[in-house]
Amino acid sequence: MINIKSIKTKKINVGDIQIAYKKFGRGYPLVLVMGYMGTMDCWDVTLLKMLSLHYRVIIFDNRGMGQTSASEKKFSIKLFADDLAGFLKALKIKKCHVLGWSMGSNIALEFVLKYPKKVNKLILYAADCGGRKVIQASQKAISKRKLHLSRYLPHSDCCGTPENIDRQTKAIEQWKGVYRRLPEINAHALVVTGADDILIPSENSMLISKKIKHSWLIQIKGGGHAVMFQYPKGFSSIVHTFLQA
Repeated sequence: MINIKSIKTKKINVGDIQIAYKKFGRGYPLVLVMGYMGTMDCWDVTLLKMLSLHYRVIIFDNRGMGQTSASEKKFSIKLFADDLAGFLKALKIKKCHVLGWSMGSNIALEFVLKYPKKVNKLILYAADCGGRKVIQASQKAISKRKLHLSRYLPHSDCCGTPENIDRQTKAIEQWKGVYRRLPEINAHALVVTGADDILIPSENSMLISKKIKHSWLIQIKGGGHAVMFQYPKGFSSIVHTFLQA
C-alpha cells in the first residue's frame, strides 16, 4: 500500500497564487477539499490509502494555507471555488469526483453550482449550506472550535498561519450560502454527517440532502465533526460504495 508521507509535494501556478498538492493512486480522479484551518496533511492517512486503491486521489492546500501562497485578494468561499477550478484546469482535469470536508464542503457547493460540468459525483462531509438557513452550533462549541479541531490534526504543520486562519474565518462568516440554489445541483451527491457533530449539527446535512435531487444521506452514529479519524475504514467504504453505485 502507498506511503502517503513519502510522496513529493508539487506546486503549480493558478492565477495569482501557487497551489501545493499531491496526487497518488490510479483510476478516476477524486479531489479532496480541506476544511477550516487545515492543510492537505490533515487528511487521515488510512482514508487516503484506501481511496487510492480505487481512485487517483488529489489533495491540496487551500489559498494561504500550508505551502500554497496567497495574494492580497480578500478571502471568500467563491474565490476558493474559483481557485479549485483553476487548479483542475492547470492539471488538465476536465471532470472529477469532489469531496469536501466542513468549509471544504462550502467550497464544493459553490464549485458544483458555478462549474457543474467539472463535477461527476459530489461528496459533502460535515456540511452546511451557509447563509441564514444554517443550523448553528452552540456558542460554547463555536468558541472552542479551534481547540476541538486541533484534537484531530496530526501535527502542527496541519494548520495555516494565524493571519490566514482569521481570513478564512471571515470568509465563512461572510458567505451568503447556497440554500435556494441547491435544487440546481444535478450531480449525484453523498451527504455524510456524524450524528454527534457539535460544530456543524447533523440537521444541516438533512436540510441539504432534501434539496439536492439525487442524493444519499448517511448519518454515522457516534460520529463527530472529524468522523474520518474515528472510522476511516468505514468512511472510505461509504465513499467508495457511493462512487461505484
